[in-house]
Amino acid sequence: MRQLTYISPGKLEWWDVPPPRIEAATDALVRPIAVARCDLDPLIARGLPGFPGPFAVGHETIGEVADTGEAAGVAPGDQVVIPFQLSCGRCEACRRGHTNNCAAYPARAAYGLAPSSGQEFGGSLSELVRVPFADHMLIRFPEGLDPIAFASISDNIVDGWRAVAPHLRAWPGARVLVVGGNAQSVSLYAAGLAVSLGAGEVLYLDDDEGRRSRAQALGAQVEPLSLPRDRLDYDITVLGEGDLAKLKFAITSTVPNGVLTSVGTFFTNDVPMPLRSMYARGITFHTGRIHSRAELPHVLDHCAHGAFDPARVTSLVAGFSEAAEVFTDPGPKVVFANDWPARSS
Repeated sequence: MRQLTYISPGKLEWWDVPPPRIEAATDALVRPIAVARCDLDPLIARGLPGFPGPFAVGHETIGEVADTGEAAGVAPGDQVVIPFQLSCGRCEACRRGHTNNCAAYPARAAYGLAPSSGQEFGGSLSELVRVPFADHMLIRFPEGLDPIAFASISDNIVDGWRAVAPHLRAWPGARVLVVGGNAQSVSLYAAGLAVSLGAGEVLYLDDDEGRRSRAQALGAQVEPLSLPRDRLDYDITVLGEGDLAKLKFAITSTVPNGVLTSVGTFFTNDVPMPLRSMYARGITFHTGRIHSRAELPHVLDHCAHGAFDPARVTSLVAGFSEAAEVFTDPGPKVVFANDWPARSS
């Protein structure tokens, strides 16, 4: 089958690889129909994390079940979301909702990110994806939602959700500040979801005019970031880039007893934090990979009610056949629609 493969910085190729097979009763094979490019993907394609190739790419996926084992819990033809992280649903970590640390898999196991875990699970820019523990992993995609608009829901939309939804649940009507950056779509999704969840105010800061326009279309107030600038005072703050100056600004702009979530990636451990002042002001700082499978049902339920439109973030829709050429498009959100004829192998 065809598989989009990262080779080296700036180089992606279509490889012909053996198709996956049903290996266990709980397996399913899924044909991707809409695949979104994660905010991390263009950084990987440019070589920023230093991931060595070759490996399959693509991990934000809505697809159609093509084949199943007898205990997969889904049927051919079902339209499903594939969480980007692999999890079994049976171990203690999964039972606690920590599906990004499943005991059945190596740490950081995910589709399209083999170097992060040291094991290849395939990528969603492929003809078929094998999903183990499909009775747990796969979630039916709600009727009435557009797969192209919601293709990012297995990762980046959920990432935006975790940055605002739990805190707005605990603090209804709180004011939300989003500092945009390289986590382009996650920052925008966080702003749009905060609006749809009833935040008292949502301010999106970004020096990119195009992203500001998209945030405004999602209902947020927008301004250029233009550091250095005076600190602000917001209850819930979201940091969308692994940048020290933006981190310091986000920390100082979070009110006492407020919450700051970093959805951007720092590619170094040498990041100074003003822990004394954060301690004195009682600021809670969140970082880490999301628990995609555990959070997905809540996000899907919210989205199914129509209050949030992620299509306003999508900047380009291309076919699978164009993926190698447009994978490094500046974004903020590229979605690939499967334009290949379906085949069994």
